[in-house]
Amino acid sequence: MKKLILLIGLLTPVFTSAQNRDANSILDKVDQNMSANSRIMTAEMQVNSARATRTMEMKTWAVGDKKAFTEYLSPARERGTKMLKLENRLWIYSPSTDRTIQISGHMLRQSVMGSDLSYEDMMNDKPLQEQYNAEINGEEIVDGRNCKVLTLTAKIPDVNYYMQKIWVDEERFVMLKAQQFAKSGKMLKQMTLSDVQKVQGRWFPMRFLYKDMLKSGDGTTFSIKTIRFDENIPESVFNKANLR
Repeated sequence: MKKLILLIGLLTPVFTSAQNRDANSILDKVDQNMSANSRIMTAEMQVNSARATRTMEMKTWAVGDKKAFTEYLSPARERGTKMLKLENRLWIYSPSTDRTIQISGHMLRQSVMGSDLSYEDMMNDKPLQEQYNAEINGEEIVDGRNCKVLTLTAKIPDVNYYMQKIWVDEERFVMLKAQQFAKSGKMLKQMTLSDVQKVQGRWFPMRFLYKDMLKSGDGTTFSIKTIRFDENIPESVFNKANLR
């Protein structure tokens, strides 16, 4: 019995190390699907608040996780609103006031257009492997797909969520569900990903349902209409002068 206990003690770190390698390998494949050198996207955001439902259309140009420019196309009330992200800085232009303001600090936690996404959520495009350590915690079926359940714990200080629990399709290596937690363990957001399509050789979810667990309402649906990866985007797109 003592020899058995000793053997288990010796093998446990080996199993743990192997599991961590497998978890990080899965996370790397998820990042390969979700991250790109650049992307051009048109999308529709439907905000299902407790009072009403609002739908907005937008177009976004992005390079890696450093630069992004978004222009709202509709409805008329929001048309012409623009957002520019450069590194960790964010500017917003409002045509109704003809003013450009910089969003920073605690203001980044505010809701975007009354949605369930914060400015921090929209700005964070870093690969998951750069932000989290991963651990496999089991298997579950989501939407009829076999998934690995991973727990992600922050390995850098400036992350939006200290911990995440994600469900990754074992075959396509794309997230189908995610829960995001504060350091206290309180769940802050939940995300459901669906309509997974093959786009330029990668699996990519075209529909995201975000739910802020601290807000009422039925969440915010983000539907991608068109998306192209690794396009050549002129540097001039990311000029502050374009906001006006």
